[in-house]
Amino acid sequence: MRSHVQRGLDSLRLQSGLYLASPSNTYHYVWIRDNCYATLSELDRDNGRYEQTYHAMLDIFRKYEWKLSYHAAHKPEEVYQYIHPRYTAESLEEIWSPWGNAQNDAVGLFLFGIGEGIRRGLPMLRDDGDDRVVSLLIDYLGTLEFWSNEDNGMWEETRELHASSVGACVAGLLAVQPYFDVDMAYIRNGLDVLFDLLPNESATHDFDLALLSLIYPYRLLSHRWAQDVIDRVESSLLRDRGVIRYHGDMYYADNRKEAEWCLGLPWLGLCHATLGDMEKARHYLNWTQQVMTPEGNIPELYLACQGTPNENTPLAWAHSLYLILDDTVNQQLSQDPRVEFDYATSVSSVGCAVDP
Repeated sequence: MRSHVQRGLDSLRLQSGLYLASPSNTYHYVWIRDNCYATLSELDRDNGRYEQTYHAMLDIFRKYEWKLSYHAAHKPEEVYQYIHPRYTAESLEEIWSPWGNAQNDAVGLFLFGIGEGIRRGLPMLRDDGDDRVVSLLIDYLGTLEFWSNEDNGMWEETRELHASSVGACVAGLLAVQPYFDVDMAYIRNGLDVLFDLLPNESATHDFDLALLSLIYPYRLLSHRWAQDVIDRVESSLLRDRGVIRYHGDMYYADNRKEAEWCLGLPWLGLCHATLGDMEKARHYLNWTQQVMTPEGNIPELYLACQGTPNENTPLAWAHSLYLILDDTVNQQLSQDPRVEFDYATSVSSVGCAVDP
């Protein structure tokens, strides 16, 4: 089964090392967030693919360095002025149609991936130009005052303060802080707001699939708070073929019933593995296999009433999470993150409690 999933992910990888989100017309784009998650399955494989993807994303940022340089010092006022989260697959141009482009979590996730690669000794930065882009992204988050900046969030919808976005920025800054100049006040401000928002995702979303990111990959929460997030997702959002994103989600709603997102299953498995429960992790690995198509592809979601997948199949992000979970459960390629490095420990080091 693993080889089928890997083949599905590889089918979305472009020559540059970037990934299409999905082969469908709707998702035939390059998203920063999706690429960061898609290449996570290569992080511990020492084959050059992880850093190749990040080099290609750095090239996108360098192409728009003029914009990044300006907004690293001048706070964006309109949504289109934000660092865009998606680009055309062919020319890697910003897409100018109306979109929720205020996605601070994508910038935080990118910095997190850079820091994780450097920490493992990977050649993440090729020259001074790459160094400059990372420094500008750090300044950009500070100028945004991400801890109080309402963004469109992981699901690219309503602008409000999202715990997952604030957490992504905190984790990204913590990850690059050993290698770049980061104002620790940014991190402290972010943590203060994050723990004010928890256990909710936002003012309008109490339960939300995006909160799992605070456990995996960011590992920002103590065991007690991480278990609480998992319990809330499992008790309220878990369905037969996946996890609904939040109550009242109308994206691909079927007879007003929320769509069931397949990536939520391996994501829950990875969260359980992060907390050391490998039995639960294996349970979600097997469950994910049950929602695959006959070709071994993982859809974005299933329509709740019809029980059929949507056209965004395969979804790169979902395939990567499955592969990481498979490695974690069956091959143990990834060390226990609690032992190797725990960002919750770093949270304590900047003077913020991990048990708010």
